[in-house]
Amino acid sequence: MLIELLRHGETALAGSLRGSLDDELTAAGWQQMRLACQAPGAWQRIVSSPLQRCAAFAAELGERLDVPVSLEPGLCELHFGEWEGQYPADLMREHADSLAAFWRDPYGCTPPGGEAVAAFERRVLASIDGLAQCYASEKVLLITHGGVIRLLLARAQGLPREQLLQVHVALAERVLLRRHPDGVLERL
Repeated sequence: MLIELLRHGETALAGSLRGSLDDELTAAGWQQMRLACQAPGAWQRIVSSPLQRCAAFAAELGERLDVPVSLEPGLCELHFGEWEGQYPADLMREHADSLAAFWRDPYGCTPPGGEAVAAFERRVLASIDGLAQCYASEKVLLITHGGVIRLLLARAQGLPREQLLQVHVALAERVLLRRHPDGVLERL
């Protein structure tokens, strides 16, 4: 299965740890997404996180291209617990040790009240496996979040778990992957 990943554009809470907060795209975010998709990728299906910063654009794009759209809860961003909606600079003032531990080893340190990165990884990969079973021969556009894309890129690049948060993904960035039948991801 060919998977093209598209990160959502700018939101009202840009720069904060949004996680499961359901904030919408700003006007600039809509423009970023539309520019990113000016040259469509011959997608046969669009699958989106159900959070509105992804799903609203997926609905618009699907209608414009006459491509079926479905929502996949497994593609939601990591839930940051008590850190949701907080800016890293603010967290550094009040929770410097915990935040530094998370940046250093995201698999070993879970934000207070948040989702463990290992559980997030299982959720995302299970969703990708399910999509591959349903759409094995199709080219699918996944509209999702920075954390989901970082996770998939880190796996495709064979990075150690500690380097997960070092993977950079810009707003409205498109990335093409191939998922092989054995589950291996390859960046194209």
